[in-house]
Amino acid sequence: MGSSSLPPRPRCSGAAVMMASLAAVAWSCLWAGISKLGKQGVSSFACPSTASSQGGIGHIVGSGGSPALARTVGTQGCSSPRLARDMHEVLLSGFSMKPLAALAAFCLARVAGSRMQRGVRRAACSTTDIATPTSLDSLDSKGPASAKSDEFVVAILGDLHLDPRKMEDYYVGRDHFKPILADAAKSHVNATLVSLGDLGESKSVRPEETSELFAGTTACHKLASEFLSSFGVPYEVIGGNHDLEGIDEFRTDEANLKVFLDLHGKPTPHFSRIVAEKTMLVGLSSTVFRTAKYTSHEVTIDDEQLKWFEDLVKSHPAQEGWKLFVFSHAPPIGSGLRVLQENHVVNGCCWLNHSGGATTRKFIELVREHRCIKGWFSGHFHLGQDYQDSITFPTIPRELGPYPNRGSCVFAQTSVMRKGTSRDKRQQSRLLRGNKDGFEICTVNHAEGGTVRVDAVITYSDCMHEVGVYQQEHAELQEKTKFIKVYSPSVGDTNFVGYDEDEEEVNILKGKVVDDNTIAWWNMSCGRVLGIYDGRLIEYDPSTLAPLGLVVGADELKGRQVIICGSGAEACRVDLESMSVQEGMEGADCADAEPLEQAVLLVDPNGLVTCVQPNEDGSFWRKIVRNKMIRMKENRRQKVGKAISKRLFPDVEPQVVSSWGPYTSISGTAKSTGVAGLTTQAKIAQAWDQLGGGRVAAWREMADELKAVFNGLDKDGDGSITTMELRGCVTKLDPSCDEKSLVEMMTVADTDGDGKVSLEEFARLMLFQRILTISSTKAKEKVDA
Repeated sequence: MGSSSLPPRPRCSGAAVMMASLAAVAWSCLWAGISKLGKQGVSSFACPSTASSQGGIGHIVGSGGSPALARTVGTQGCSSPRLARDMHEVLLSGFSMKPLAALAAFCLARVAGSRMQRGVRRAACSTTDIATPTSLDSLDSKGPASAKSDEFVVAILGDLHLDPRKMEDYYVGRDHFKPILADAAKSHVNATLVSLGDLGESKSVRPEETSELFAGTTACHKLASEFLSSFGVPYEVIGGNHDLEGIDEFRTDEANLKVFLDLHGKPTPHFSRIVAEKTMLVGLSSTVFRTAKYTSHEVTIDDEQLKWFEDLVKSHPAQEGWKLFVFSHAPPIGSGLRVLQENHVVNGCCWLNHSGGATTRKFIELVREHRCIKGWFSGHFHLGQDYQDSITFPTIPRELGPYPNRGSCVFAQTSVMRKGTSRDKRQQSRLLRGNKDGFEICTVNHAEGGTVRVDAVITYSDCMHEVGVYQQEHAELQEKTKFIKVYSPSVGDTNFVGYDEDEEEVNILKGKVVDDNTIAWWNMSCGRVLGIYDGRLIEYDPSTLAPLGLVVGADELKGRQVIICGSGAEACRVDLESMSVQEGMEGADCADAEPLEQAVLLVDPNGLVTCVQPNEDGSFWRKIVRNKMIRMKENRRQKVGKAISKRLFPDVEPQVVSSWGPYTSISGTAKSTGVAGLTTQAKIAQAWDQLGGGRVAAWREMADELKAVFNGLDKDGDGSITTMELRGCVTKLDPSCDEKSLVEMMTVADTDGDGKVSLEEFARLMLFQRILTISSTKAKEKVDA
């Protein structure tokens, strides 16, 4: 392959390789019959009939005479990397192969017969050289129109987050790649660099001068262009969720995108580049930031790019020999890659077009339909490449779970170069090397001098099927940390809760309460999938069973039972006497009700029942983090309010509250604004006289006590506590506190909406609670009198 960093590969004749291939098939069949062992460290596709019967990867013949991939032959049926290596040495050392070859022929005949019996027809692979369609490749694709070599090398960089003050790690990482790329050029191998986006640091790099974020600015993209151009090979770059974050410099995403494209010499956000005969690199960029519907951390591929991508894969079919490698900042849903539960899952930004409904699943649907897509590389998670689920194969052995249906695509996660941007202290990049017979995915370890490790080898058995083999033992963290593998349900696993939808009441945990070790998942009658993992209630995508987002947090769920009840039209007919008489809701209980409608109820030991209401679109996962631009505009409006307050009332500390829309009440008719922040602040103002002594006197009276309580909650001593921590504390102290009261209290506490509560905000909340106590006491005294 042209890289001196890899160990020398054994040379053998085409005949020897073919014999090794036949022997490998024989060994696979034998091993499948005598061993039930399976180890997740190796994708042990035990026998050709195993994958074929699932509609998955076929793997019948091996390397086709390729020395580069010959060493993968013979590992297909092994459940141990060591056994695979030992077997490979035997196969290449002149071991007699006649008996194994005969057995292989028998096995192949059996496989072919079973396929015919099942009626499985494999598409014929064209051996004719098909002309490249002019409409796509001649116009959009870079690279040689007719590659001189069938070998290629691609250096792949994860999230860069360049900071001009901290460039040392980047220069060191570049120096690790340069010899690899130079060696490829020397060997006449096509070499390319691909950056997966998020090019700049999402904070000010000149804090003493400005608060302007560096990411997405003209200066950021100039620095990135200079750095990527310094590797000595052509480069491609795609946009990540931070690459249009030049919000102080550009008013619109369109203006920001134009600068991104111009400085990197890109005609469009997407790209396609031919790197070898019928081998193409394809990239898709995130183009939405300011107008993101929810969190700005979501990676969004616009409709125009999605249409272009769909047309591209349709016009480059696997049957004609095309092989496509796709690059995007975040992976598509259904990839099976490791994600961060507390970050990407909770915030709803794991997957491409995460909140996009039908477009969320469009990418994996294209992968399933078009087997020309052989690999898909992504970053976004800032996690290392040592975990097994940093690379996922199209199918897995039966003993490890059901067929995941990932077409012919191998998904690979890419880490980061700079230590300060890593979430698990790993500094790694990817290296993709391939030829007409297959490809290998490697890790370049920047923390260990740029050593190159082969992680997975994929061999093409024909144009529609592959063999994938993991090449190294995988790391797994022993302690429970936020980097643990996020549980995803799988059909038939022991955590599935099945029930009859006709049952009036289903206690999901059979009377037990939720704790940190609870794992369960179930189907709602509406087609949604909910589950409990890591103490949280999570919604999963019905098609891929990948996590979508948080429904209920651990602090609210712990110690409660989960009950599913029918709540549709049938329930209305059973108990008409309970029909609502609430003002504005008379007779509306059964309006638009469905027979299979269900309620998700959380029941605590004190008798409080929480009904988990779905969103208006029918989903359950909460869109917690709002668009950054909206939050920044709200903060600016509040700053203006404080400025006006100071001008009008110079002797008073500014107090600014906000009201939000569109809905502020669950009642059918409204008699007041009902806005927690506004209404509560008004109540506070009215109650100062009740406390006596005015604002300053009241603060002095309670200051020491409040500060002591606050310091007890502020565990890390940074002068703030999170609203979630405060909410959990209030819930524990008063389990009967209902959701409306909690929302009102949190709104009062977190006046600036940053998710943290300062000592001043904490004091305001405690004051509000004291007001409520005084009001309740006076009301009771009045009734008793």
